[in-house]
Amino acid sequence: MSVSMIGWSHLPFGRHEETVEDMVKTVTNAALEDAGLEAKDIDIVVVGHFNGGFQQQDFPSSLPFQADPGLRFTPSTRVENACATGSAAIHQAMNAINAGRARRALVVGVEKMTDTPGPEIGDILLKCAYVREEADTPAGFAGVFGQLTHRYFQRYGDQSDVLAKIAAKNHANGVSNPFAQMRKDLGFQFCNTVSDKNPLVAGPLRRTDCSLVSDGAAAIILCANDEVASADKAVTFRAAEQVNDFLPMSARDMLEMEGPALAWARAKEAAGITLDDLSAVETHDCFTTAELLEYEAMGLTPKGKGRIAIDEGWVQKDGKLPINPSGGLKAKGHPIGATGVSMHIVAAMQALGQAGDMQVDGAELTAVFNMGGTAVANYVSVLEPLKV
Repeated sequence: MSVSMIGWSHLPFGRHEETVEDMVKTVTNAALEDAGLEAKDIDIVVVGHFNGGFQQQDFPSSLPFQADPGLRFTPSTRVENACATGSAAIHQAMNAINAGRARRALVVGVEKMTDTPGPEIGDILLKCAYVREEADTPAGFAGVFGQLTHRYFQRYGDQSDVLAKIAAKNHANGVSNPFAQMRKDLGFQFCNTVSDKNPLVAGPLRRTDCSLVSDGAAAIILCANDEVASADKAVTFRAAEQVNDFLPMSARDMLEMEGPALAWARAKEAAGITLDDLSAVETHDCFTTAELLEYEAMGLTPKGKGRIAIDEGWVQKDGKLPINPSGGLKAKGHPIGATGVSMHIVAAMQALGQAGDMQVDGAELTAVFNMGGTAVANYVSVLEPLKV
């Protein structure tokens, strides 16, 4: 790969009074300043925004121009790929740079979800499923993962305690993340107990097994490696792979996670690494079941044995492969269009040793797995500091 991240900006996730436009303006200006660039230096803009009905304002591709009139007339495109929208935006910008169509790109990911009543959120997110077959799923998109969790339990035994351990790990990690929506260590006992404060949401999934409804925005400046002026804050892509699978769950065995597994295999091959070479991974824990399945898809454990990774402490912050030292979507929040951009930022911070209290000791080579829908759109990035 020949592209690096040279600057970024990340709003704290949670409930924001600001509009989508306001958040876009804030992170655009901050990312340009962080990269030491002016608007005129940007050749292409890509905005990741799912929307799906969360906001009346659609067509946000030119909203970054509101931040700085110097961006006017710059080619700008909005992309959407369900919960992997942010990574899709990064890939589109990278492709333009690698094709020689641009030298520097601004990527913005944004979502505002909290204005929408709870039941409507579930219906909007079901648009990320195969509507023809899955639109009537009780409890919305959470219900889809509730069914998936039930299938996993049927095949491999009840793993409720494992899901609670994953939730507790990520909430403990989130305490150290200044961007996180929930900075509270909930503990295993709370996460493992159904209660008024932690009710069942869908099938065996409890509230603590589900990511948060969030507002937020994040932005990255990408640059061709031969244009990077300084390596003080330059993180390059050693690999960046995308694999898409069938949309209907009926067309595949979801528990096999074939799309994620193939994306991971291609990324490891492209980077010339094994999992043992990685210092940390930010993975897509939209539900704790997803993180469990992703342990298996990345090759950390055999199929059906994902619990070993959490039971043995491998994925803890001080384990052999820390997973979601940021707290993941579970604690950090999941504003859909911003999620993939956020994941790349915190992974880049880890690679540079600039993650503050989130920092994994000695981290240098990090990875991101961002997933859209039920393992339909799958992105894996491997990141390392650029050496110039």
